[in-house]
Amino acid sequence: MKKILALILALAPIAASAQSADDVLQRAVDSYSKLSSIRAEFRQTLTNPLTGNKTTTSGVLLRKKPNLLNISFDNGDRIVADGTSLWLYVPSSVPGQVIKTPIRGSSSAAFDPAGEVLVSPRTRYSATDAGSAKVADRSAHVVVLTPKAANVPFTRARLWVDDADGAVRQFEVTDANGLERFITITKLTSNPRIARKEFSFTPPSGVKIVDQLSFSR
Repeated sequence: MKKILALILALAPIAASAQSADDVLQRAVDSYSKLSSIRAEFRQTLTNPLTGNKTTTSGVLLRKKPNLLNISFDNGDRIVADGTSLWLYVPSSVPGQVIKTPIRGSSSAAFDPAGEVLVSPRTRYSATDAGSAKVADRSAHVVVLTPKAANVPFTRARLWVDDADGAVRQFEVTDANGLERFITITKLTSNPRIARKEFSFTPPSGVKIVDQLSFSR
């Protein structure tokens, strides 16, 4: 009996490390699908390979299905989907204006990279295993996603999937322009109660509203 128990214990880490990329990705998909709402504190680093510029900022993401989103950065930038319109306010780079776009379906997912890659990912990406890693003190497996077609917002995505709960604790995406976005989730709350007012946006006084609806007519 002791020999059998020892054998099981010896094989356990081997089984964990042998998880396929599809298995890891499916755990992440299952974990994300159970979230009706989320609150995530994060740290983001943007790297522009063309200019060599690298900027790091922090913020808080609030998400409530199906189409409510509030991303508030510590530099004053905000992205808000209020259920009807998507507001893009980035005074750090484009001061004095806010872009307002009508929400069509799940258009706010374009600003929620985790949702973009965790909703039916196999139809758009091929997954490969990139080994195991640690995010803070949590064990994770890394999966690299490569697009199957050109009609996706990322040319490459890398996910660190928590071994314990399947949550994405860290991810890195590269867009068509080569811009690299590396995000670490520093604190995650699953299915919190979030007041509806958290998803409202009032443009600051004097800010020009660029209404995309007028350009689409």
